[in-house]
Amino acid sequence: MSWKPSEEIIKESNIHKMMQQHHFTDYEKFWQWSVSNKTAFWSETISNLGIKLSKPFSTLFDSTAIENPQWLKGAKLNIVDSCFQNDDDATAIIYQEENGQLQKISQQKLEKLVNRIANSLYSSGLVKGDVIAIDMPMTLEAVAIYLASIKAGILVATVADSFTSNEIAVRLKITKPKLIFTQDFLLRAGKKFPLYKKVLEADAPKAIVIKATKDNINLREYDIFWDDFLLDDTVFESIIQNPEDVMTILFSSGTTGEPKAIPWTHTTPIKGASDGYYHHNIQKNDVVCWPTNLGWMMGPWLIFAALINKASIALYYGAPIDRNFGEFVQNANVTMLGLVPSIVKHWIKTKCNENLNWSSIKCFSSTGEASNPKEMEYLMHLANNKPVIEYCGGTEIGGGYVTSTMVQENIPSTFSTQALGGEFVLLDDENKPTDKGELFLIPPIMGLSEKLLNRNHHEVYFKNTPSFKGQKLRRHGDQLVRLENGYYKALGRVDDAMNLGGIKVSSVQIEAVVNRLDFIKESAAIAVSPEDGGPSVLVIYYVENNTSDNVDDSYLGITNSLIKSELNPLFRAKELIKIDTLPRTASGKVMRRKLRGLYLGND
Repeated sequence: MSWKPSEEIIKESNIHKMMQQHHFTDYEKFWQWSVSNKTAFWSETISNLGIKLSKPFSTLFDSTAIENPQWLKGAKLNIVDSCFQNDDDATAIIYQEENGQLQKISQQKLEKLVNRIANSLYSSGLVKGDVIAIDMPMTLEAVAIYLASIKAGILVATVADSFTSNEIAVRLKITKPKLIFTQDFLLRAGKKFPLYKKVLEADAPKAIVIKATKDNINLREYDIFWDDFLLDDTVFESIIQNPEDVMTILFSSGTTGEPKAIPWTHTTPIKGASDGYYHHNIQKNDVVCWPTNLGWMMGPWLIFAALINKASIALYYGAPIDRNFGEFVQNANVTMLGLVPSIVKHWIKTKCNENLNWSSIKCFSSTGEASNPKEMEYLMHLANNKPVIEYCGGTEIGGGYVTSTMVQENIPSTFSTQALGGEFVLLDDENKPTDKGELFLIPPIMGLSEKLLNRNHHEVYFKNTPSFKGQKLRRHGDQLVRLENGYYKALGRVDDAMNLGGIKVSSVQIEAVVNRLDFIKESAAIAVSPEDGGPSVLVIYYVENNTSDNVDDSYLGITNSLIKSELNPLFRAKELIKIDTLPRTASGKVMRRKLRGLYLGND
């Protein structure tokens, strides 16, 4: 099953409007123009998005500085100002607790809440340039805290609420926040999971605790509840900053044990908002729903892509795995629903969202892991055959590099185009252009990271990368195949990182935990894509420790229990496979690609 846009849908699309301005009738030629004329494309995109600059830029970017192009040179701004340009009474956020009633907050009321929080941050002794952390679910308060901190010139380190205390501690150690915002408990499917307790175990700084339950909890002597933190002053002037000033610190696993700390600047959201504007066709007063968390890039992406485009954010406080979520999508009149493919897989098993009225949906979007065509066809069917915008990028990109559009035929589980304003090339093992190979970005592209807090940015992304047509390339680590029709399919990673349930983690992180087990001498973790496509599964090869006690068939269960407690409760290995020795290169590096081939019977 595929989807083809009607003439009316094409004419009403944001892409078509931009194409008309430049007299294009062919999308491919329009995309080529967007990368051949980056100054014109991004300047007009900034205008299309209504990005509010307190001082205009003198130069869009320095085309000679590939690794550090200095976007919007000379400009002054605070990106939060661009999030409040809709009508005062327009709905900014629609939200609902599990088993609760649909609630809405207007732009004006959200802005006043943001200002109250910004004033409260300064009243708590914080100053411009300090860091706070947010470790809580995606709620109205989380969104407001996030925006308020950036508005106040305070950096935000975001931590996923699913992380263990060990993983929280790693992120706090890297970013050194002065305050952390959290909840007493996470509420999921009628169950309570302690969150404040995990934060305490991570040796967190002073905590501001939001009550999600009526339970009495004892705070540390210097921690305070949300109501005692929040001031009433609703007026706050944005702290105007330079485009390259850091506003958010996000984390993404690389190929070493410690996650990469990736700063987002005030220009990064422009990339996400432009992908929302062009590729997801978000328009004024649309309703955008994407079950996510501020700890993953799609959390901040959702905030900026919706609000900068004058759309509403739809937040469901529970897990998106039952009919209650489906009814929320229906009752909130969601127009764009983004998902991780694993969620759709669950919906198919339970049939929980069938026979609902999802007629408001104009398109879906899928990201975080590879999708399966049959599952995407099922998703399309739930809204009477609406397209799925396949979307792939990264935290260090601020959005996507390959995607789909509302003006091209939509074929499940394929990408129809490279993202507007960006370009990449596929290279084989000999660094020659190919239709199936490793993806390298061709910088500069708005949104690309320019530094890392805990790594050498040049070494991670540029060291020893090849050139293409005289241009220096940027490493990303994904593999793609270009199909005969010019579309693309994702083939996973070429490095030692993997996506499990939409969460990026490195093999090294998993192995460091697994190797602590008595029966394991050494291990190698690999991600394997199912034959029919879809989310990757985790497979662990291990060399047995001869001195260990015999644990027989419970090896896999013991391994998964440790992974869940030490890394993430959403991770689990499908198989644990004993091997005599791990294959290694001459320099001693584990050949995980060889293990993938062995598992799939290709080696």
